[in-house]
Amino acid sequence: MAFRGWKWLLLLGRQNTLAKVWRGRRGGPSMCWKRCCHWSAGKSLDPEVRAFLEENTEVTNSGHLTPEIRLRLLTPHCRFWREKPDLWPYGDPFWAIYWPGGQALSRYILDNPHVVKGRSVLDLGSGCGATAIAAVMSGASQVLANDIDPIAGMAMILNCELNHLNPFPITIKNIINSEAGNWDLIVLGDMFYDEQLADGLHHWLQKCIRIHQTEVLIGDPGRHQFLSHSIRSQLHKVIEYSLPEYTRQENNGLTSSTVWSYQPSNSLDDS
Repeated sequence: MAFRGWKWLLLLGRQNTLAKVWRGRRGGPSMCWKRCCHWSAGKSLDPEVRAFLEENTEVTNSGHLTPEIRLRLLTPHCRFWREKPDLWPYGDPFWAIYWPGGQALSRYILDNPHVVKGRSVLDLGSGCGATAIAAVMSGASQVLANDIDPIAGMAMILNCELNHLNPFPITIKNIINSEAGNWDLIVLGDMFYDEQLADGLHHWLQKCIRIHQTEVLIGDPGRHQFLSHSIRSQLHKVIEYSLPEYTRQENNGLTSSTVWSYQPSNSLDDS
């Protein structure tokens, strides 16, 4: 099965497995920036993992909404575009795809640096780290990237190097359902692919907004699970981007991606 077929599994089926992991790994109490970091500037990567990632991904900045950002991704030029998925030695490489929701968030931040300048930013479900990188490029005072896949964390460090940035703090804990963290802004893209996970996100984001007045921006290309969820009624459309042709082909015909501002009413139950 070629990676194109593998990616179809990621889109339609295997995300259910990832959703179970997000739901199952309970985060502990909210921690300060330094204590929740698994990697930070100066932290060296496992040489074997680094070599594998460098050998089996392609450095690219084309076909996406943010040519300013270079990323290591799985592309048709990579071995695992053609190899059987079971030969990949780590967990499913969701991080190696630049998903359209993340692209929209990153584009918006690069075009509107005032959104993050001088602010603390949490990039939830960071994947390849592109949105966190965009926040650093745009002057955020603190950036924390969060993903439950440790290989994603390693890939983010490589992507920081590609863009001549010091690695930002990264945590691989599941922080959903933990105590609400005190961030100025939370950004998340392509996270609404499972109803139960979406419910957990909805409740946790409400807490962050209620307790800390956190601003929340969500990127999504219009997937059914997102548009049909009750959170949709709490969103304000910020901007919509037409996706480049390459990204459209990668995502089975999705043509645009939107940034939404999450503005729950005070009447919502946050208990």
